[in-house]
Amino acid sequence: MIISGVRKMRGLWMSIFSIGLLGLAGCASTPTTPVQIGGSADSGADSEAVEAVLEAAYLLGAGDQLRIIIFGEADLSGEFVIDGSGRVSLPLVGEVDAAGKTLVEFRRDVEAALSDGYLNDPRVSAEVLNYRPFYIMGEVQESGEYPYSDGLTVTNAVARAGGYTYRANTRVVYIKRAGADIEVVVPLTPGIRVMPGDTIRIAERFF
Repeated sequence: MIISGVRKMRGLWMSIFSIGLLGLAGCASTPTTPVQIGGSADSGADSEAVEAVLEAAYLLGAGDQLRIIIFGEADLSGEFVIDGSGRVSLPLVGEVDAAGKTLVEFRRDVEAALSDGYLNDPRVSAEVLNYRPFYIMGEVQESGEYPYSDGLTVTNAVARAGGYTYRANTRVVYIKRAGADIEVVVPLTPGIRVMPGDTIRIAERFF
C-alpha cells in the first residue's frame, strides 16, 4: 500500500511538472519571438522587405527634444521636450500629442491647434534637436544605453559598445523598434540603420 501511494504521488508530481513545462512553452511563444525577413537567418534577405521594416519614417517619442518655430511669433517658439505621456506643452494651446507621429503630422497638428481661435494662418516649423537613446545588448563588450546620432548604423552602434565579443554572430542582427512587440532578424550589413529608441541584440554564434 505504501509503495502504491508513493507511485501515485510520483505520478501526480510528474503531471504537475508536465503542465508547468507546457505553461512555460506557451509563455515562450510571445510576440517578441524574432521575425525573419527573407531567406534564412544566415543567408541574406529580401532587400525591399528589410527596407520596408527598417527604413520607415521616423516616429517621435518620449524624450525627443524639438525645436518648434511659429513664424512671426517669437514668444511662442522655442525648444520643447516630449514628456513621458507623449505630449509637448506649448504656449497658448497647451499639450499637443507628439509620440507616434512623424514630424510632418506633428507640425500640422500644431498648426491646427493654433488656428483654433488663436492665430490666423499659422506657419510652423519643427525639427528634432536631440533624439532619445538606443540600447544594445548581447555579444558586445559593453551592453547598455547610448546617445543616438543621426545616420547611426548597427556597425557604429557596436563600435560604441566596445566591439563584438569573440562569441558574437556577425552575420545577423536582431532589432526591435521602439514601441514594437517583435524583434526583426536581418543580415548584418554596414548599411543597416539604427533608429532612436531601438534595441539591438547581437546573438551568440554557433561554434
